[in-house]
Amino acid sequence: MSDDRGDILLAIARESLAAALGLGTESFPDEPWLHEPGATFVTLRRLGALRGCVGSLQPYRPLLDDVRNNARAAAFSDTRFPPVRRDEYPELSVEVSLLSPCEPCEVGSEEEALTRLRPGIDGIVFEFQGRRSTFLPQVWEQLPDPWDFLAHLKRKAGLPAAFWHPDVKLWRYTVTKWAEAGS
Repeated sequence: MSDDRGDILLAIARESLAAALGLGTESFPDEPWLHEPGATFVTLRRLGALRGCVGSLQPYRPLLDDVRNNARAAAFSDTRFPPVRRDEYPELSVEVSLLSPCEPCEVGSEEEALTRLRPGIDGIVFEFQGRRSTFLPQVWEQLPDPWDFLAHLKRKAGLPAAFWHPDVKLWRYTVTKWAEAGS
C-alpha cells in the first residue's frame, strides 16, 4: 500500500478517537479499498509509552470499520490500561499495522519453533488449549532474542515461560505499518 493509504488509515484512527472523546467528527474518503476486508492493530502511545493496543488477527469486516473499532478499543478497552481521557488526546500518537494473512508455522518442538522464528519480520500467534496470545513484529524491538520473545508470548497466554507441549500451535504473519510522529 502506498504512503497516502497509510496517511488515510492513520487519519481514520485519529478521527475515530477524537469523535469518541467528543473532540471532533469523523469524515472518511470513499475509497473502494477501505470497504474490502482487512485485519489491523491500532497502537496508541502517550509521550512514547504504550497506552493501548488492540487488533484483529483475521479480516472479518471492512478495513475502515476495523481501524475505527480497533482505535476505540485500544483507547477504551485494553484491559492493561484505564480508558483514555480527553486531556490525554493531544499527547497520543497513533500507529496502524495492517496484517498479512496468518499462515501456520508447523513445528514439532520448541527448539524447532525457535529456529523458524524470523526476528523483526514475524508477528506470532501462540495457541494452546484455548489460550491464545500474539505479538506484532514490532515487539522484536524490545525482545530481540527468539527465546525471550516466545517466553513472553507464553506468559501473555497465561502459561509459564518454560512451557511447551506437542499440541502448541503457532502462526506467523507480517505487517505493513504506519506511525505518526512520536510512535
